[in-house]
Amino acid sequence: MSRQYFGTDGVRGPYGGPVINDEFAERLGFAAARWLRGAGTVVIGRDTRQSGPALEAALTRGLVAGGVEVVSLGVLPTPAVSRAVRVQQRALGVVVTASHNPAEDNGIKFFGAAGLKLTDAQEEGIEKLIPERVEPVSGPGRDEVRTESSGSADYVATMCGLLRANVLHGWRIVLDTANGATCATSPVVLRALGAEVISLGDAPDGKNINAGIGSEHPEKLAALVRERGARIGIAHDGDGDRCILCDEQGNVLDGDEILTILATHALRRGTLTKNTLVVTVQSNLGVDAAIAAAGGRVCRTPVGDRYVIERMRAEGATLGGESSGHIVCADISPTGDGLLAALKVIDVMLETGEPLSALRRRLKKFPQKTAALRVAEKRPLEELRSVSAATAELEAALGERGRVMVRYSGTEAKIRLLIEGPDDATVSAGIKKLETAVRADLQVL
Repeated sequence: MSRQYFGTDGVRGPYGGPVINDEFAERLGFAAARWLRGAGTVVIGRDTRQSGPALEAALTRGLVAGGVEVVSLGVLPTPAVSRAVRVQQRALGVVVTASHNPAEDNGIKFFGAAGLKLTDAQEEGIEKLIPERVEPVSGPGRDEVRTESSGSADYVATMCGLLRANVLHGWRIVLDTANGATCATSPVVLRALGAEVISLGDAPDGKNINAGIGSEHPEKLAALVRERGARIGIAHDGDGDRCILCDEQGNVLDGDEILTILATHALRRGTLTKNTLVVTVQSNLGVDAAIAAAGGRVCRTPVGDRYVIERMRAEGATLGGESSGHIVCADISPTGDGLLAALKVIDVMLETGEPLSALRRRLKKFPQKTAALRVAEKRPLEELRSVSAATAELEAALGERGRVMVRYSGTEAKIRLLIEGPDDATVSAGIKKLETAVRADLQVL
């Protein structure tokens, strides 16, 4: 498979750049309509970026020119769009978002009729249909496209139904919505369940999404949890498909810790489907050890929640995710959902009576260091001589006591480095060696 525009999570880049611009969005919309053979209804949701309305309008022009009906859902979290596609039996869902990326970026990702992200092959099929230009056609203009708010109401009602009414009475929760798409959904759900919600990142202005806040920047969340004596802190990314938590002591939990809590609890209750947890190669090796000790098994996939979901379906598993905080509870939602993941963890807290600081100890991480360096170009890894040499040297030294991983981000111009080993000194030295090698081979910005 060779895709020119799609990465691990749709098409993404700086707005106004060579890919993410109004003209390309219109052509992509037209290609998606052609891929659907001009049949069915497409729903579109977006996050709070300033460029969102223009990209949505351009996509709509292309889709309408391609012969399909379009329904605008407005600002809505990605998992809510996925649910709308599935529940309303739409042909396709589109989300205009760059997820955790900064405000100057934007992106476009698609969901098929079952609410699942499209496969690599399906995205390649759309790419092949992108025209050089879209000819203007007569018919409905942007203002005539139908708008609906039912997607938000249905999603909120579904999330509220996961726990007993008013079960969070007496809970103080700090909620960071990253100035993004969850501002009007997650706090509504938590308050409806009885919680006192202290909001952070709840004033989007089009330019402040993910700006020093949200799942990528949990420092303010942790500080506010400690300051206000909250029982838990919850942070989303810009489109709401990620979840990072903070315990009552102000310690941040990543996706590996969340997945381990949910999987080990389900194993103890005998409810983890196939006794299987699906994670990516990015997850800490401590996850494998914790799940094995609890009587389960771990399957690993390439980085990207779509690959996690595909493996979950192949294995018949219902729980999987990424260390970044993409958590997939497939018995309820076929895609990553940050609010759903938080509610699942809260349910474990309610059932066990244990605080999050105790539950997080179920995962004993192997010492690990990561780094992400922004680069001018993504040259093939096999051409990076210094990086290849450093990787081989580190792997030989670690043997079975650890691992090394070097990969490019599928959504940003970054090279990502990871090393795990027997102790902090070893992994700290190793990550420095890898960073030095990268700087020798690539222009680091």
